[in-house]
Amino acid sequence: MLKQPKESSKHNPALPPCPPVRWSWGIWKEALQPNHEDDHAHAAVPIGPGAPKYATPFGAEEPTERPERLFLKPQNLFHSFSNSPAPGIRRRAAFMKSHAYCPHPDHRQTRVVLSPQDPEARKAAKKSTQAPAFVDFECPDCGIPVYCSEKHWMDDYEAHAEICDTLRQANEDDHDLHSGRYFHEFRYPGPQIEEILVNMTNWDTFLYTREFNAINEDRSMRQATRMLTYPMTIASIIHELSPYNIRAGGRLTVEGLKSLSALRYTLHPERSGGGPGVKGLRLRAPPARIFILGARAESSIPRDIWIQLEYLFHRAFIHLIFIGPESMTNRDAEFPLPERTPANPFGGIVEDRLSHNTKITTFVEYYHTMHKANYFQPFDPYFDCFVLFHPGLGHPASVHEWEETLPQLLETKVPIISTGYTEWDMQRDKQWVEEKMAGEVDILMEPGENKFRSLRWDLNDMDPTDLSCGNWGVWAFRGKRYETTMKD
Repeated sequence: MLKQPKESSKHNPALPPCPPVRWSWGIWKEALQPNHEDDHAHAAVPIGPGAPKYATPFGAEEPTERPERLFLKPQNLFHSFSNSPAPGIRRRAAFMKSHAYCPHPDHRQTRVVLSPQDPEARKAAKKSTQAPAFVDFECPDCGIPVYCSEKHWMDDYEAHAEICDTLRQANEDDHDLHSGRYFHEFRYPGPQIEEILVNMTNWDTFLYTREFNAINEDRSMRQATRMLTYPMTIASIIHELSPYNIRAGGRLTVEGLKSLSALRYTLHPERSGGGPGVKGLRLRAPPARIFILGARAESSIPRDIWIQLEYLFHRAFIHLIFIGPESMTNRDAEFPLPERTPANPFGGIVEDRLSHNTKITTFVEYYHTMHKANYFQPFDPYFDCFVLFHPGLGHPASVHEWEETLPQLLETKVPIISTGYTEWDMQRDKQWVEEKMAGEVDILMEPGENKFRSLRWDLNDMDPTDLSCGNWGVWAFRGKRYETTMKD
C-alpha cells in the first residue's frame, strides 16, 4: 500500500525542522539540455590549417570530436542513481549520500516528528540506540539510495516495499528528463476561439477540449502535468466553469461563491462590441491581479505555461505578481536584479511583452514589507486574489514567516488560495489559521484533493523516502466580512 506523501524537512537534531523542500525548474531546465560532461560556456570556432579542428575564442582547445548527446530509449530508463548515465543524477546521488539519513528504526531520531506518516515516528516508538547514519545502499529494485547498509534494507524491506514501486517510477521519470528525446508534451496550444468551451472536470477532459496534442503515455502525462499544475490550479478555482461548486461534495462554501463570483465578473466581462480601429475602441477593466506569495519554482517555469491562463480568460487582462525572497533564485544570469530607485523602490522585474493580455512582475522581497509601504493598495475583491503554493502556514519551521503576513492578507478581504502536499499538511495549515485569527476567517473552499494536481511523484533529496505530488490538495479562505445591519 502506497504511503500518502508528506512534507519534507531537514535532518539536523540541533535545528528545528525546515519547511518542505520545493521543486525547482532548474532541475528540468538542466535536464532538457545536452548532457556533456565538460561543456564549455562559449562556442567553438574553426581555425586555420595545422591547428586543432575546434578552438574556443579564448584559445582553449576542444576535443576533435564532440561527445554525443545522451539518448535513452523508453525501455532503458531504469538506472541506479550512482551509476546513472546522466551526470546530473549522479550528482544528486552523491548529495543524498552526504545529507539523507537512514530511515531504519534502529537509528536515533534526527528531527522532530511532523505527521503520523513520518518515518521518524517509528524511531521514537522503538527508542532506538544506534547513531544516525547517512544512506549509502541503493535498492536494486528502485535504484535510489535509501538505507545505510544492505542489512538494514533487508531488515526493513516490508516498510520499503510500500513505496519501492513509486520510487522506481520517480527514478525512471527523472531519467526520462535526461533521455534526450523530443518532449512533444511540452508543446502548448495557442489561443482558442471563445465559443469552444473547456471542460475542467479533470486533466483528460481539459487537455482534450483545450486542443492539446494527444498525450498517450502515462509518463508523458506526468511530465506535462508537473508544470501545468500551477496555472491550472488557479484557473480551476477562479474560472466560471470551475469543477468546484456549492452542491454537496463540491467543497465550495456560500462565502466562497460570493468571493469568486466577484472575481469572475472581472475575468469574464460581457462583450462590448469593441474591435480593431478607432471606432472599435472601448473602455476595458483594469487587470486582474494574482499575487503569488512565497514564490520559488513557480516563478521560474517557462512563460508559455503561465500564458495558458490568458487563453482561458479571453477578454481579461491578467497581471501575475510573484513575491518572495527566493523568487529569483538561480536566475541572476537571466534577469539581473535592477537597482532600487524612487520609481522602483522594491526592484521589481517587469515582463510586459509576453502577450497582449498578460504581464508578470517579480519582487525579491517579503510581502509584509511591501504591504506596510502600501505598495499595492487599494485591494478590490473584484480584481485581486492571493495564491500560496505549499506555504507551510502551520509548519514548525516556517510558521514564523507567516505570523506578520497572515493578518495583512485577511485585512484585504480578497480570496486566498492555498495548496498542500497532503491532507495532513492542509488541515494543519487550516487549524493554525483558525487558531491564529480566531473568528476573523471565512473558509471559501474546504481542503481536499486538487483536481489539477501534479500526477508525477517527486523525490526529496534530503530524505529519499519522502515522496510528494506538487499541489496535491487545495483550499481557500478570506478575511471575515461583516454585513451592515440596520436597527430601528
